[in-house]
Amino acid sequence: MPAPAPDAAGHEPGATPLERLAGAVERVTFHSPESGFCVLRLKVRGARDLVTLTGQAASVTAGEYVEADGWWVNDRKHGLQFKARQLTVIPPSTLDGIERYLGSGMVKGIGPHFARTLVRAFGERVFDVIEDNPEQLLTLPGIGPKRQRRVTDAWAEQKVIRGIMVFLQSHGVGTARAVRIYKTYGDEAVERVRENPYRLALDIHGIGFKTADQIAQRLGIPLDSPMRAGAGVRHVLQEIAGEGHCAAFLDLLTAKAATLLGIPPPIVTQAIAAEIAAENLVAETIDERPAVLLASLQRAEVGIARGVARLTRDPTPWGCIDADKALGWVEGQTGLALSASQRAAIATAINGKLTIVTGGPGVGKTTVVKAILRILLAKGVDVRLCAPTGRAAKRLAELTGREAKTIHRLLEFDPQAMAFKRDQYSPLPTDLVVCDEVSMVDTALLNQLLRAVPTAAAVLLVGDVDQLPSVGPGAVLADLIGSGQIATVRLTEVFRQAAASRIVVNAHRINQGQRPEVPADAADSDFYLIRCETPEQVQERLLRAVSERIPARFGLDPIRDIQVLTPMNRGGLGARALNVALQALLNPSAQPRIQRFGWTYAPGDKVIQLVNNYDKEVFNGDIGRVAAIDTEEGLLQLDFDGRRLEYEQGELDEIALAYATTVHKAQGSEYPAVVIPLAMQHFTLLQRNLLYTAVTRGKRLVVLIAEPRALNMAVHRTGAGRLTRLRQRLCEEQVPEGQGRLGL
Repeated sequence: MPAPAPDAAGHEPGATPLERLAGAVERVTFHSPESGFCVLRLKVRGARDLVTLTGQAASVTAGEYVEADGWWVNDRKHGLQFKARQLTVIPPSTLDGIERYLGSGMVKGIGPHFARTLVRAFGERVFDVIEDNPEQLLTLPGIGPKRQRRVTDAWAEQKVIRGIMVFLQSHGVGTARAVRIYKTYGDEAVERVRENPYRLALDIHGIGFKTADQIAQRLGIPLDSPMRAGAGVRHVLQEIAGEGHCAAFLDLLTAKAATLLGIPPPIVTQAIAAEIAAENLVAETIDERPAVLLASLQRAEVGIARGVARLTRDPTPWGCIDADKALGWVEGQTGLALSASQRAAIATAINGKLTIVTGGPGVGKTTVVKAILRILLAKGVDVRLCAPTGRAAKRLAELTGREAKTIHRLLEFDPQAMAFKRDQYSPLPTDLVVCDEVSMVDTALLNQLLRAVPTAAAVLLVGDVDQLPSVGPGAVLADLIGSGQIATVRLTEVFRQAAASRIVVNAHRINQGQRPEVPADAADSDFYLIRCETPEQVQERLLRAVSERIPARFGLDPIRDIQVLTPMNRGGLGARALNVALQALLNPSAQPRIQRFGWTYAPGDKVIQLVNNYDKEVFNGDIGRVAAIDTEEGLLQLDFDGRRLEYEQGELDEIALAYATTVHKAQGSEYPAVVIPLAMQHFTLLQRNLLYTAVTRGKRLVVLIAEPRALNMAVHRTGAGRLTRLRQRLCEEQVPEGQGRLGL
């Protein structure tokens, strides 16, 4: 084996001569399809032990052969390894290499067992047989026409993908992305990419502007080209929308885009003007400052404002109800003694076309909704219930005893057309739509919902305006209430039974800017605060609480019942690091295991859906479990609330481990127990509505493990509002006198 370079620190000294290393890939220890970075274990001729190589390859599979130019470094943590400056992947030629290559899962339908069968039957001719003489596969035991077609179709697709890979190899675009490029553009993939590489960032999930920009530079597109400037401006606006804003002030947008693109601001200004002329962007004024919106978000805001005006124009379809009689009747039916604020909320809603009911935990929102439904159903009113997520819809159905759907299912979303079947031309056949957890509903989705409500029907919106706003752009619940145009009832009285819960009491304390209180004798409490001095101590106590103390004390299952909620993804106390640690503690030995996109999965693992998948009807934030892994077929079966869904390996960038998730991902969900780490490393996200949202996710138990400074910051800091124009639009629309403007 060559001696290590003199530079033990591992940097790239110019004096170190390049060496060449070649060998068979025994194991892919790590591979990032996003960046192409990989850690490989190679079998090198003349070396007794396997050699570690690090480098970049768009796609690499066990069994392939690699040739690399680079140098030896002695990494402080990982020891001696070869750092490749340039890496070339060559298809395998040995029988062992071919078997490992085919059995890696890169061709759907060929797993380790079938790979062995193929190599034993056809030897080195196996690639030619699959491609040119696939009928010979039928001579093998257990291979019928259906499986033969799967293998040959997958192989043909892989061949096209390999061609695309040659084109993309130097740009860090991995196999899964290439599959998506191929599925989106078909055989015209390379031509489409050459024509306008920036379309990748818009059309392909997982490819961002920076990757598209890299490809564009390699294709010779000038840095100051109008195409690049326009794409950069749209990208910056989309990034701003990703932070929740519907708009950006013109001067800030120009400065950000100029910095990102490294071009003079005047070119960006021209690009913005061109995008506005092309109707991709819209220029408006917000707070007397010039601002720019993505056209889709501007249309959605306008649609909401018009929808509110339209729905509040006419009386309710069920006519006027005597509120005093109805309230007396519902109290007699239920045996409840309603509070003054609850009576006001019910009276407002049963005679209102568009009503908002808001309030924190323990204030009786559910009681109000159930009473409203009881009164209106007795009048023969046709009611539809919905919520933004599957979990929230399921909980609404359990609380009301009536069917509730996700908004997407209620509006009959068609994943093939990427459109809703229910809209203003085909409205919902209903008298009343009740939507829960409205704080989670973003601008685009509320617009779609209001469009589908017939003008004669009424709408009841329920949610907690003090929680985190939606993951998508907008702050619709806050804007609707703040406009003063919609009848709004805010419930504030915490009922006696709820006041016995320290979770409820401390949630309200946090919302009022006060630290949570834990009594000295907290033996029977449902809220615990564990103070820590360092991030390391926070992690150590969190792992022990989840794996040992909570299960032993409360009899809760550490995977099914306990959810760790952390402010952010990155860092030692971020969701990614905590998931790795919790998986090692809670599911260490389950088999078989599969590694994709930086995660390792095994049966029993808890997972979360990261993006909306309309084909599977599973949505961002849904949590499930790995039910089974088929290594032969390269398939995972995931269980989401009793629904078993099949995922191919290339789809696994849509999920992640979920022993720990971010607070944002937990919106609309409740868990028997939540454990919340807070440390100063979470500095950028520590704010009141985040902590309040996290605490209100726990039903039976909340354990807060915090550095005191971080807790103080989270309690006292309020986040900056989102930039939208919805509140102004609502005020500008003509609302008939006497409608809305009610605050109780």
